[in-house]
Formats: sequence, structure tokens, C-alpha cells
Amino acid sequence: MLTSDILTRAVETLRRGGVIALPTETVYGLAANCEDELAVRRVFAIKGRPATHPLIVHVARASELPSWARHVPEEAWRLAEAFWPGPLTLVLPRTARATDAVTGGQDTVALRVPNHPVALAVLDALGGGVAAPSANRFGRVSPTTAEHVRADLGDEVDLILDGGPCTVGVESTIVDLSGKEPAVLRPGGLAVEELERVLGRKVPVRTSATVRVSGSLASHYAPRAGVVLSEPADVVSRVTSLRARGHNVGVLGPPSLTLPPGVPRYDVPEDPAGAARALYTRLREADEQGHDVLVACLPRAEGLGIAVRDRLSRAAAPRPAGG
Repeated sequence: MLTSDILTRAVETLRRGGVIALPTETVYGLAANCEDELAVRRVFAIKGRPATHPLIVHVARASELPSWARHVPEEAWRLAEAFWPGPLTLVLPRTARATDAVTGGQDTVALRVPNHPVALAVLDALGGGVAAPSANRFGRVSPTTAEHVRADLGDEVDLILDGGPCTVGVESTIVDLSGKEPAVLRPGGLAVEELERVLGRKVPVRTSATVRVSGSLASHYAPRAGVVLSEPADVVSRVTSLRARGHNVGVLGPPSLTLPPGVPRYDVPEDPAGAARALYTRLREADEQGHDVLVACLPRAEGLGIAVRDRLSRAAAPRPAGG
């Protein structure tokens, strides 16, 4: 519950250059006043995030778009009206208000209005925007509860606001509207089909686009265990092969999946929205059991299943040295 005292403390912390953990409907964010460059740099330092990796500016309402973006096309207004507050981020040409520290030196800025009463109350009281990447170490599993933030970052955060479990569970869908045609740069908590319904046209997914955005690196969202991807029909054979080679194996998959005796399953619902909500929590639970390999059953490539497949693919990608 966000009392007036806690709200005041959160806003004062942001105004003096502090960093707070903020709940949204997607994941918990590590928030700093995005017009305070030193505070933004501290976010990068806490996460261990490359300074060239841009951040998303969270604002309280769509009417603030023109102060951050020098051109807001008609399609951006249509998407904002349909989906904000919600798990949608729009990439637009930036104004001077969006600094290099936030944009990674690009000429674009990523903007969204989160759909969480705590986040919206803080943003409204602050009267400005916050830069808020996920509140975890860079490249690791995103947090969907306040307890996850405490476990990852501890005392490095000045204040953690507990808004309960996140209702969407994966990061926002990022749509680039800075060019001639819209494109999805990161699948997320808003299905591509919904975007296409509102815009009345196909919207391609271009995860290798030249515009840099949050969560676009090949290796990301990764647990400590190695991740092996599998279609449902191949899970048992993958598990059997890995166990025969001496691996401590866990399985991320639906409750209907039958596994060999002694193999733990971390249940992820078959429906795409349920899979998105459960994904990061189950990855963390599997890590707590010390598996060195996690076989992940891929959901259907539709709706939010596209975002879940994207996160699992990045979790399974080769990791940077020391990662």
C-alpha cells in the first residue's frame, strides 16, 4: 500500500538524485529522475549496464509526449490512446529534454506510461519522467516482486516500493515510430496482433534493427543455469540425454508435461499470458535449486507466446565472458 508518507519519501528521493525500485505491470523498475544525469549514471552503475544501452522514460500520461518527442506521428497517438497506460513503449525522435545519458546518444527516445497505481502516483507527484530499466543486475532475470529486487540489489537501492506481484510479467513491447514504417523492436507484454488491429496493417518484428533499445542484446534475461530450448515433443529426449551426461536438470514447462522420475518441473501455464506472468518467477525458483541446465519448453508462437519465446531465446544465447 502506498501511503502519503511513502509517496512523499519516494518523490523526495528522486528529486535529490536517489534511485528507487518502482513496481509496474510488467516488471519492477530501477527508477531515477531522467533529467538528473548523475542519478541516471547511478542506475547504470547499480545494474552494471553498458552506458550505450538506452533506457525507457516513464511518464504519467500521453499528453507529455510532445515535451520528450519532437515529432509524434498520428499512429503514435492512436497506439497511446488504445494501450496507455499499459505495456507499450514508443520510440520517437527526441527533444533536448531526453539527454544522451537516457538515450545512449541516439536521436530517439523510448517512452511509455506504466499501468500501475504506485508508478502513476509517483510520476504524477514528481511532475516529470523517470528512467526505469528492470531492477536487477544487467542481463539477469527481471524482477516481478519486491522480494526479487531485495535479493538482487539489496541496500544499493535507496527505497523499494512494494506494489505486489507484476500482473503482466514480461517487459513492454517496444514499437519504433521514428521512421517511415512502424516496427516492433522488442516483443513484450502487448501482443503484436493487438498493435496490428489498431493500426490496421501488419507490423514487422525487427529485433536486429539499427535503433538500440532495452533488452535487445543477444544474451539477456538469463538465470545462472544454462538454458536449453525445446519444442514440447522433444523435452523428454533432451532431458534424458543431458542426465546421461551427468547434468543436474530441471524443466520449465506446462503442467501437462510428463517427465522421467526425479526430474523437477517448474510449471508455466500453457496459455501465453499465463506463461508470461510466471516466466521470471519460475526461472528464479529453478536457480534456487542449483540446476546447471534448465530445459525450457517453448510456448506457441502467438500472442504473448512470442514475447516468452524471445525471452527464452535470449536466456539460452551464448553469454559474454564473465556473464
